[in-house]
Amino acid sequence: MARPRTAARTVEHPDLSEVSLQQVLEALVDPVRRMVVSQLARAGEDKSCGTFDAPVSLSTLTHHLNVLREAGVIRQYYRGTAKLNTLRAGEMEEQFPGLLSAVVHASAAESEEGVA
Repeated sequence: MARPRTAARTVEHPDLSEVSLQQVLEALVDPVRRMVVSQLARAGEDKSCGTFDAPVSLSTLTHHLNVLREAGVIRQYYRGTAKLNTLRAGEMEEQFPGLLSAVVHASAAESEEGVA
């Protein structure tokens, strides 16, 4: 018989004042991570890990999500057994004005060029 869980599962997130611009840029340099950020920005709601359209395995996607979380770009939290992901857009805008929106916009433009 499984032992009942006594505490809610939590995920550690960095304070953005302790995250460097270099760390954020390194997190956003990967195209899969930019794709995740763009999908979160377009979704308008939090997304569970298994709902991303990504060209990588779920275990590799988990790695990418961890990199984004550790760089302060996303926040992860549990709802039941699902781990949900959300952009820290407001916090990012305060710490690095215009960066996240510029990356999302450039990624969208790059995607459109690839389709044409």
